Amino acid sequence: MALPKPDFEILEHTADAGIVAHGATLAEAFAHTAEGMYALMVDPDGVRELEARETVASGQDLPHLLANWLLELLFLTETEGLVFHRFDVDIDDTAMQLRATAHGEPIDRDRHALGGDIKGVTRHLLEVEREDGGYRIRVLFDM
Repeated sequence: MALPKPDFEILEHTADAGIVAHGATLAEAFAHTAEGMYALMVDPDGVRELEARETVASGQDLPHLLANWLLELLFLTETEGLVFHRFDVDIDDTAMQLRATAHGEPIDRDRHALGGDIKGVTRHLLEVEREDGGYRIRVLFDM
């Protein structure tokens, strides 16, 4: 019997950081990818769900859809000072469109254990693949 896969794993990469995320569905894998991205920036256990933001994204294929959505989340962090903990994701993979709700709160530098700043999502080695009846995503971030 195979051991269950973690929702996400942090990857070591020169000058960047990355994650591999898994999900039973594409939407779940995207949500776990966003959770992993924010885990690089802040201790997720310290983020409360006080606010929600609706996000939309589109792309020419699944990797571009993912990158565009993660960049939208980073834009909210940069412009509104929010960090997120949980993501409700709905994907139309025929139209390559995504709608999601991100749950989190404003950054509190006294309470949040902040890690590194993510400057962007790289397309280098970006993968969205089916595996073992689910999905696997690999993404690197420019730190």
